[in-house]
Amino acid sequence: MSPKISGSVIFSGRSHRELSEKVASELGTTLGGAEITSFPDGEIGVQILENVRGRDAFVIQAIARDPNLYLMELLIMVDALKRASAASIIAVLPFFGYSRQDRRGKGRSPITAKLTADLMETAGVDHVITVDLHAEQIEGFFDVPVDNVLAQGVFFDALEGDFVVVAPDLGSIKIAERFAKRNGCKLAIIDKRRATADKVSAGALIGDVAGKEVLIVDDMISTGKTLEMATRICLENGAKGVSGAVTHMLQIPKLSSMNRLLATDTIPLSDETLPPHIQIVSVAPLLARVISRVAGGESVSELYES
Repeated sequence: MSPKISGSVIFSGRSHRELSEKVASELGTTLGGAEITSFPDGEIGVQILENVRGRDAFVIQAIARDPNLYLMELLIMVDALKRASAASIIAVLPFFGYSRQDRRGKGRSPITAKLTADLMETAGVDHVITVDLHAEQIEGFFDVPVDNVLAQGVFFDALEGDFVVVAPDLGSIKIAERFAKRNGCKLAIIDKRRATADKVSAGALIGDVAGKEVLIVDDMISTGKTLEMATRICLENGAKGVSGAVTHMLQIPKLSSMNRLLATDTIPLSDETLPPHIQIVSVAPLLARVISRVAGGESVSELYES
């Protein structure tokens, strides 16, 4: 049975309308009417074009590509829905912008992920649905419910064969463990250190990849340096071949040594043509099922927990 929502309405910001339309289609509905405009000086104007009084309103917005614009756009949409007397407002964030700034790495620096959470709550968000948070502790930055949906399940139909799952750094161990457990595979870990925002260095490989097919998993690609480094280390340690599976593709990487890269559509792709070794799998069916369960008061974790 396809997921359905009764009495709820789905809205979309401008950040990733293609994904929003796919989600609405999966739910057997269309997107709610909203007029979003930009004034000549850059200010954003929003008008909700249908009655939401007493209804649950879901707003789909990826805080990516132009995060400052789309975060502000989300806040304004939420405020408009709150003033239109929506029963509850659920922010559906395929990508949670500023999630990498989840702690103070240096003195006199902000925790911008916490600031982002505070802004959403102040605007009127009652519930957050997001996909593969960069750091799970961000859930604790909110005082409203957060469903951090695991996207790994969308990759499984596209994966074949036996492989060693590799975590390219310590932060991706939990994701790698879920892959390995569900597929009954062995796990290896690379001790990566990030020197700056765009430079990484590697330490030891913990585990055996010699003569094996390798699957490197991570939550996002920013510069591609981490995947490039991890691929090189695996091949230097005797891996037969290297593939990758990454949820959020912020940039299209140039990975000449990687056989295949799977990524989801949580972030809109640029106009650049994808290399033939990159395959996109959609999270729209998964998000539709999550929205349907939230609208119906059902468990979300049952979708992806074995």
